[in-house]
Amino acid sequence: MNSNSEIKNLLQKFVLNQCTLEETNEVIAYYKKNKLTDDFPTVEDIQHLLTEMPKMEQQTADDIFLNILSASKENENTIEFIPKKSNFRKYISIAASAVILLGIGLAYQKGAFNTKSEQKFDFKSTDIVLQLENGNVQIISENNTVQVKDAEGNVVGNQNGDKIVYENDSDLDKLTYNTIKIPYGKRFQLQLSDGTVVHLNSGTTLKYPVKFIAGENRQVFLDGEAFFDVAKDKKHPFIVNADNLNVRVLGTHFNVSNYPEDELTDVVLVEGSVGMYRKNEDFDANKNTILKPGFKGSFNKANTLIATKPVITDIYTSWITGGLTFRNMTFKNIITKLERRYNVTIINKNEKLANEKFNASFSDESIEKVMSYFNDIHGINYTIKNNQILIK
Repeated sequence: MNSNSEIKNLLQKFVLNQCTLEETNEVIAYYKKNKLTDDFPTVEDIQHLLTEMPKMEQQTADDIFLNILSASKENENTIEFIPKKSNFRKYISIAASAVILLGIGLAYQKGAFNTKSEQKFDFKSTDIVLQLENGNVQIISENNTVQVKDAEGNVVGNQNGDKIVYENDSDLDKLTYNTIKIPYGKRFQLQLSDGTVVHLNSGTTLKYPVKFIAGENRQVFLDGEAFFDVAKDKKHPFIVNADNLNVRVLGTHFNVSNYPEDELTDVVLVEGSVGMYRKNEDFDANKNTILKPGFKGSFNKANTLIATKPVITDIYTSWITGGLTFRNMTFKNIITKLERRYNVTIINKNEKLANEKFNASFSDESIEKVMSYFNDIHGINYTIKNNQILIK
């Protein structure tokens, strides 16, 4: 290695676990030659450790390199160097021993260098987004009829309009997750590989396996609202994880509403049986909350308590066909639902309205008709301009 650039590139490859045997040997020889450690491990030792560490993305390696470079500059004066090697000083100090390099990988494995968080999805976007497990993103157009492929280009399902149907005959032998994100103003459907149909409401994110694996629970992860028509499979329970709440079924119809801004996670059972229990618990039918058809279970996110009561299920499921129902709901909560449903921004200047409660039902109506109703019946004055509603 005869240039700073070569050293930098080789160190990054080492961190990424991309070095060949020859390159790994070169790294060890380099450190030994510069007497950076007396007990540098062998090639075999390092390779064994590297096989236990995950590979990183290139940008992550770059970030780590810069972090180490910054830290090394602070400690340069504590390391002795051979004068002829002084032009390599900042790079030699980056990895003064194998402990530093191997520590990088172990720290990454534990998440210490995860400085780049996933970009937050803009629910006011107009695009439905499908994210593969490797991070690749596909934009879903509701007018398309296309094949859905995984990161390797294998066909795993088909999209026809506002629905994706996943196949059950793919060659996958391990759990691989996709995540779909539905913006405000849109709804979508999935048919999972087991035949379960999921209706996704606006402002919803669902993480789910591309294919369910025999011997494993059928588990999905929900932020937002979805109606599940679960295919029966007594050997493989279907579990919806809604943050700190798990909802367990074998085959049934139920609705889960778990928006981050809501204080409660509501589960409404239409048919069958549903078990509700905390995420850190194991399911126990004798101890956990078991819903009967026609009941709603509400999980309080603050104290993790679950309360149940009988309800008219149509109120909570009418959204699937475009309906909109408010029952004894505060106006501030109505505003939130309207913003999700119609992808609008509502500014309420009438503070007295915020905590007033209303009852109303709509079919698949426009936002103009909904607001007109509130004006006619309740005298709420408003103006609409450029997807912004101002309530006076």
